[in-house]
Amino acid sequence: KQEIDPQRWLRPVFRAPHHTATDIALVGGGGQARPGEVTLAHRGVLFLDELTEFRRSVLESLREPLEAGTITISRASYRIQFPADFQLIAAMNPCQCGYYGDASGQCRCTPEKIQRYLEKVSGPLLDRIDLSVEMPRPVWTELNVKSSNADLDTQILAAKIAECRNRQNQRCKKLNSEFNNQEVERYCSLVSEDEKLLENVMKKLKLSARAYHRILKMARTIADFENKENIDQDHLIEAIAYRSLDRYFSFSNNY
Repeated sequence: KQEIDPQRWLRPVFRAPHHTATDIALVGGGGQARPGEVTLAHRGVLFLDELTEFRRSVLESLREPLEAGTITISRASYRIQFPADFQLIAAMNPCQCGYYGDASGQCRCTPEKIQRYLEKVSGPLLDRIDLSVEMPRPVWTELNVKSSNADLDTQILAAKIAECRNRQNQRCKKLNSEFNNQEVERYCSLVSEDEKLLENVMKKLKLSARAYHRILKMARTIADFENKENIDQDHLIEAIAYRSLDRYFSFSNNY
């Protein structure tokens, strides 16, 4: 049983279950129909560290809440639906040794090992993740940043994000991530040249229709962040670049 802290009542919740968590612990259920981590993180953040160390069945259980914002649990004695509209943030190594793609060249994993490691995250789950970016090993100058400067940068960034969200709400009373397919066509239109670029990327990386819509919504968000009325090619290219795991899967499929 968890007590409610009144001081944190209006703050988004942050949940970070261990990678040994079970399906029931993550999505809920059990004999008394208790909510799981996806519900406890509702309107907040669910952080999964060491993503590839979670059991595959546990990760696959995230597909429904990531798509619908709810989780339906059916058992012999009950059927219940819990809210589960959370922001998923996950971290993982690029390979088993952790050095694949590192400039030091220390990785000794074979292509087969890399493929097996990456396949712990399924394509359908990857489709539901808007951003996947590589985080290179930081250099000394990045580690030695003074906290006062970092705090100031964070405040400036937070203000720009708030402005970006405000633009989206003024456009159609919702955030870009909540667009349906018709709204994507209306608010995320591209010029013919950029449509061709996206078509080529879709074919090369073998992306799904879901990934297509998520790329467009991300490009629209980048344009909003820069206070631009239309999506430019630079916005589209940046949105595509934020799907680095798709490139990893494309690499592994070549072996």
